[in-house]
Amino acid sequence: MSFTLPAFTPAQESLFLTLGSRALDSRLPRPFLGDTMADRIITTTGYGLDKFPQLNTKLLDRRSKVFDVAVRSKVIDGMVRRFVLRHPNAVVLDLGAGLDGRISRVDPPTTVEWYDVDFPVVADLRRKLLPQSANAHNVGADLTDPAWLRDIPSDRPAMIVADGVVLFLTQEDFVALLNRLTTHFPGGELALNAYTTHAMRTFKRSRAMRAIAGDLANPGLNDPGLLEHWVNGLTLLDEIFLTRTPEAADLPLIGRSAARLAAKSATLSRIMATVVLRYRF
Repeated sequence: MSFTLPAFTPAQESLFLTLGSRALDSRLPRPFLGDTMADRIITTTGYGLDKFPQLNTKLLDRRSKVFDVAVRSKVIDGMVRRFVLRHPNAVVLDLGAGLDGRISRVDPPTTVEWYDVDFPVVADLRRKLLPQSANAHNVGADLTDPAWLRDIPSDRPAMIVADGVVLFLTQEDFVALLNRLTTHFPGGELALNAYTTHAMRTFKRSRAMRAIAGDLANPGLNDPGLLEHWVNGLTLLDEIFLTRTPEAADLPLIGRSAARLAAKSATLSRIMATVVLRYRF
């Protein structure tokens, strides 16, 4: 099957880093996440993952390459799944959804209205490549534009997911977006992955991130408690270190030992791997 992809900005191109990680994870004998849909999409589009050296390097074993993306996706999936079980009339917003078929993994009740939000070019790709269910909606918009939110129901509890999108928003835009969202809905939860200032500096200089470094805009977040002061009504519920997840024990010896060492320290855990944060509003 021949498939022609459009030209992407670095921020849009980043969707293939996470998609490719989930695809490679699904090919493992014992995957962390097992997202076979991601592998089918990579195969259909013919996208070459060579733009992301960390997915092709021989210096890392196959499990270590995909651990961060696959396990954080699994953690966030669990948060969303538990929320919609408690609130079967909820709205789910997946911000910067890329080509992630999270709704298929979570399998929410049909009474849940699910909105995958990304740039128009990405939303168009989603319509072509992902299954379309009656309660799922692809929204093509720039997250910094307040207008798109007007079409989202405001009378239901909301589960908001920001998986990987924070890197590409300035601090001002990120905080403004969250304030709009917490004001729009009567209440709900927010799940996101966060990076420290050290991690963001490393990303911007790293050869491995060269394909998307041009659009990295966020300075990083060292203290998750700061969002409680910046965003009206946010309360931190969980800070989940991937180094402390059960899946870390399934890494090869070197990675497992490093995770076990880092797990003793919140600071080291934040530096070594993505942190998943959950807030109530």
